[in-house]
Amino acid sequence: MSLRTAIALVLALASTTLTNIAYLREHDAAAGLPALSMRHPLQSVRLLINNRSWMLGFAMETSGFLLYAAALALASLALVQTIGAGGIGVLAYLSARLSGRQLGGRELSGVILSVVGLVALAVSLAGGSGKGSNGSTATIILWIGASAAAAILILVLARMQLGFAVAAGVAGGIFFAIGDISTKVATQGGIRVLFVLALIVGYTAGTLLLQFGYQTGSALTVAGLATLLTNALPIAAGTVVLNEAVPPGAYGAVRILAFAAVTAGAFLLARPDTRRRATD
Repeated sequence: MSLRTAIALVLALASTTLTNIAYLREHDAAAGLPALSMRHPLQSVRLLINNRSWMLGFAMETSGFLLYAAALALASLALVQTIGAGGIGVLAYLSARLSGRQLGGRELSGVILSVVGLVALAVSLAGGSGKGSNGSTATIILWIGASAAAAILILVLARMQLGFAVAAGVAGGIFFAIGDISTKVATQGGIRVLFVLALIVGYTAGTLLLQFGYQTGSALTVAGLATLLTNALPIAAGTVVLNEAVPPGAYGAVRILAFAAVTAGAFLLARPDTRRRATD
């Protein structure tokens, strides 16, 4: 493992820890605010930015993003996102401690899977961690456009079946994934710096949707679902769109196991709480 990769992994771990702590603070602040409405986004934004506790959480989330962007400049998208997916274990642990309860069997299994995935990732790094190519701009735009369309459809059509908190978590996670992919592409420089526009739209939409979801769902449900999509989609995009290579042979098999384990762990931890389903 190269020094660049080692630094990237440390930055990614610090980023995901800080971001998940921020999610908990934002959840507690948003849950105590008057009802936020998608029909009145400016009013909702004013309520959020006038709340000191929420702004502190947002500042922490922003700091986490800056660490994440630095990690992406040093390592592959899939590698950095795998660390992010494992970070949902931090969210589950802190959520349980702050609420004074123990992790359930499903949540504990999710934490264990996340840890197994991170250990498998560390082992696979001995086989290399190539950054891949820049990918086709047209393919990247198509991926981002399809992701945005899917998020909107989920928000509009699935909220009655899933509950608004779940739909907001899923749609928010997809928009965050758009921001993550755009961040990686923008760090490639040149004309691709323009992907900063997609980055801003993705992170802004994702952040607002999480706040809406926080008012009717738990932090682990809303942020957990968002984290699942935020990491699973960029991991897939790294391989499919940016041509990031998987090491050959046994190391490649262990790398795939790592991706699968952290994604499965995130899925278990993000199981929707059906007792708290609600719509906007």
